[in-house]
Amino acid sequence: MMVIVDYGMGNLKSVQNAFVKVGYKTVITDDPNLIKKAGAIVLPGVGAFRDAIKFLKDKKIDKELIDAIKAGKPFLGICLGMQLLFTFSEEGGLFDGLNIIPGRVKRFPASVKCPHLGWDKIKFTHNSNYNINPIFKGVLDGSYFYFVHSYYCEVNNPKIIYSTTDYGLVFPSSIWKGNLFGVQFHPEKSSKQGLRILKNFGELS
Repeated sequence: MMVIVDYGMGNLKSVQNAFVKVGYKTVITDDPNLIKKAGAIVLPGVGAFRDAIKFLKDKKIDKELIDAIKAGKPFLGICLGMQLLFTFSEEGGLFDGLNIIPGRVKRFPASVKCPHLGWDKIKFTHNSNYNINPIFKGVLDGSYFYFVHSYYCEVNNPKIIYSTTDYGLVFPSSIWKGNLFGVQFHPEKSSKQGLRILKNFGELS
């Protein structure tokens, strides 16, 4: 069973529909018990970091997510869902995240228009020369994906950055650490390349 975590915000149905297009059924839930039983987990997201992390902690979902990652289950964080994996966010104050990935979430500088909205390209890092991220199988360097975000992730360990994107500054557009995958863009809105990523993730489950 692949679970899409419902924390009261985000584009859950569009993510679910995208998985259906590539041949995978998913369950949308905020039930910690179902999340615990899942074979693979997707944490999508559009919305405020503060509200999202509060929901996850209030429902005791945060513990199940951390346990699932530690247990080696395939885990995909999308946009805000990737940001929630970090130590803390500066969005609307200072709020603790899940602290699975050491680092912080910061706002883009005033020199660029926020949000970062629309199609932009990714560039694979030198790390991708040594290992091929399984969810990027068949995706070419320089491919375009759809972004909607005003905050970006600052990663303490650059070795987990699989791709970057340049928008006033170079930020991680995807991360990878073992069974843990994160993308700052929205694969469910990114046409064929995005669907390829979701299909690849589904194969891991």
